[in-house]
Amino acid sequence: FLCSPDVAPVEEEPLFTNLDIFLFSLIVGLLIYWFLSRKKTEETIPEFKRLTPRETSFIEKMKKTNRNMVVFYGSQTGTAEEFCGRLSKDAQRYGMRGMSADPEEYDMSELPRLAEIDNSLAVFCMATYGEGDPTDNAQDFYDWMQENDEDLKGVNFAVFGLGNKTYEHFNAMGKYTDKRLEELGGKRIYDLGMGDDDGNLEEDFVSWKEQFWPAVCEHFGVEATGDDTSIRQYELVVPTDINMNKVYTGEMGRLKSFETQKPPFDAKNPYLATVAVNRQLNQSGDRHLMHIELDISGSKIRYDSGDHVAVYPVNDVSIVNRIGQILDADLDTVISLNNLDEESNKKHPFPCPTTYRTALTHYLDITNPPRTNVLFELAQYATDPKDQDTLRKMASASPEGKGLYQSWVLDAQRNILAVLEDMPSLHPTIDHLCELLPRLQARYYSIASSGKVYPTMVSICAVVVEFQTSTGRTFNGVATNWLKNKVVVTDNGHKATVPMYVRKSQFRLPFKASNPVVMIGPGTGIAPFMGFLQERGWMKEQGKDVGETILYFGCRRRNEDFLYQQELEEFEKAGVLTQLNVAFSRDQEGKVYVQHLLKKNKEHLWKLIHTDNAHLYICGDARNMARDVQNTFYDIAEEVGGLTHTQAVAYIKKLMTKGRYSLDVWS
Repeated sequence: FLCSPDVAPVEEEPLFTNLDIFLFSLIVGLLIYWFLSRKKTEETIPEFKRLTPRETSFIEKMKKTNRNMVVFYGSQTGTAEEFCGRLSKDAQRYGMRGMSADPEEYDMSELPRLAEIDNSLAVFCMATYGEGDPTDNAQDFYDWMQENDEDLKGVNFAVFGLGNKTYEHFNAMGKYTDKRLEELGGKRIYDLGMGDDDGNLEEDFVSWKEQFWPAVCEHFGVEATGDDTSIRQYELVVPTDINMNKVYTGEMGRLKSFETQKPPFDAKNPYLATVAVNRQLNQSGDRHLMHIELDISGSKIRYDSGDHVAVYPVNDVSIVNRIGQILDADLDTVISLNNLDEESNKKHPFPCPTTYRTALTHYLDITNPPRTNVLFELAQYATDPKDQDTLRKMASASPEGKGLYQSWVLDAQRNILAVLEDMPSLHPTIDHLCELLPRLQARYYSIASSGKVYPTMVSICAVVVEFQTSTGRTFNGVATNWLKNKVVVTDNGHKATVPMYVRKSQFRLPFKASNPVVMIGPGTGIAPFMGFLQERGWMKEQGKDVGETILYFGCRRRNEDFLYQQELEEFEKAGVLTQLNVAFSRDQEGKVYVQHLLKKNKEHLWKLIHTDNAHLYICGDARNMARDVQNTFYDIAEEVGGLTHTQAVAYIKKLMTKGRYSLDVWS
């Protein structure tokens, strides 16, 4: 081509611009990354294929392992699980071969198939939780019993229920399981046992067990072996090559879960919440009442007013050290206790490998009085025959033995350390002691805040448990003393933390904000109502029509333990709290309690309940307060509503069924 002289010659453009090179490099890089990651994924797939799925058929497991007795547990705090373990362990002394099982881990619709196994038996240790509800792990089994009409012909069963007489629905779950299994055609081989935790649950279980085994022997034509020797369930393994990164240091489930926290957070994976506030609530007096705030920012934990917070406490270091000293043990030895039954789902009694120190500090209950089975198993280690006899007698079902266990262990509040100190000839091996002691359980507190107002903060209101025992020792509640000493920021700038998770509850404000609310919560029973008041205040700010909000609170003296006085008076000033009634029990000659104030306002209360669709909430002590308050409502229904006593009882029961009379109580 010829160019005209006034046109500049065009420079030849390069084949690839910088942008092209960049994009090309990026594509090549992504392709390499995809190829490598794909290869990595392909390499890991065979690993997953090699994993065997957990056996969900308890029938197949029983056949495979030659068992003819299965003991299921519905357990919230570990006691039913412990009783279940004791029964399955005892089985071999009575010609049976037992296994303990969590109904949540197995397909319970297979229960009719138990008849396929000769001379078989299913035992159920069922705890009742809340207001007559099943425990979390027994919920699916409960639903199955309600929804199915399977034929249980040929299925032999027995039930032991765990409950508390101070609650309205005493042993509801045990009673229902026993009745329903019979309705479905099952054969009851021994009467329903009902343990009462308000009395002596251990004694109730031992007495039932003492009659249950002879009934089993008679029904199946087997004989007791008469062998009372100790049966170990776990063997001690002391690893030689220890990788300390593989040793548990207090985690509940996943190793190193406290170092790398991953939601969701629950009982097996608690969240390490920072203690943001820890202040004393009472101005004076001999008790320590505290308000604690736990920071849950970034945890993705959600909660509602009325829910419970569970915290995992840590045992008193001085008790741990003293046990180690008495047993002449090196507490820092790394150990593993491995189940001798290789087919068991429960491989270890607590997370292993770990050290004795960690086990006694984080995993085992060393503060509560030991149960009779622990004393029985420990007896062999006493060098003084008198001590041996005493321990065995306390573990027996004889009236003398029961009386001795009640007075020497329970009434005297002797924990395992006190037993060892007061029986100098008793020197068990530390590994056997760790096998026998029950697990240290999480402690539950009613949350004292609203998740709508404080989404990143969970509040606890608690009283420190501390008293003198008849032996002159001081009994310190594990969790409350541990929480009391949680300094917000220590001298070295370290922030105190608490392993926790939230448990949902049915204790809920009414769906309609316009419904009146009557809250009765003396002492620390005020906790959930602080959350309710915060939420009612928040609703009011949103412009919602909020009904009457009335609180009945009780404490000893106005100038001593009027908890949250300032906050309550501010709620009253803002019109959130329409009526604040406080019973100061010791500020005058005659004792005044919340039920006396309820009686004073009986006409207004009856109008709220009967005409205005009010919701009633009671929180606190179940043994006396909740019962007295309920009786007061019977009286109000009779005196103002003109009902007979029978009608009044039925009326309150109907309110409960409708969810208008809610309880959050403890004993």
